[in-house]
Amino acid sequence: MNNYETVFILNPVLSEDQIKETVKKYEDFLVSKGAKMIAKEDWGLKKLAYPIQNKKSGFYHLFEYQVAGEVIETLELEFRRDERFMRYLTVKLDKHAIAWAEKRRERNKQKA
Repeated sequence: MNNYETVFILNPVLSEDQIKETVKKYEDFLVSKGAKMIAKEDWGLKKLAYPIQNKKSGFYHLFEYQVAGEVIETLELEFRRDERFMRYLTVKLDKHAIAWAEKRRERNKQKA
C-alpha cells in the first residue's frame, strides 16, 4: 500500500450540502476500495490563478490516504466522469513528503 495525496477543485456554483455530499461520496469510494484515510482537509473557496470552465474560483479539498496503486486509476476515472470536478491532482508521497504532511497536520491542529 502506497501513500497518496489528492487535491481537487469543485465547481463554485455547488451548495454547501452538495459539496459535503460529493466529498463524502469519494471518501466512501476510496474506503470501499480498501483505502485507509489518513487526513481530509477543506481549504474552502479560493480564487483560481486562471479561469477554468469560465469560473474564477473553486472549492479546494485534500485527501491523504493509503491504498493500492491500482485504485488510483479508477478514482481518477470517476473524477473525469463527474462534472462537479474542475481539476484534480493525485501524487504518490515519498518518505520526505509523508514527514512534511505530518508536520502540516500538526501545524493545523495547533492553529485550531
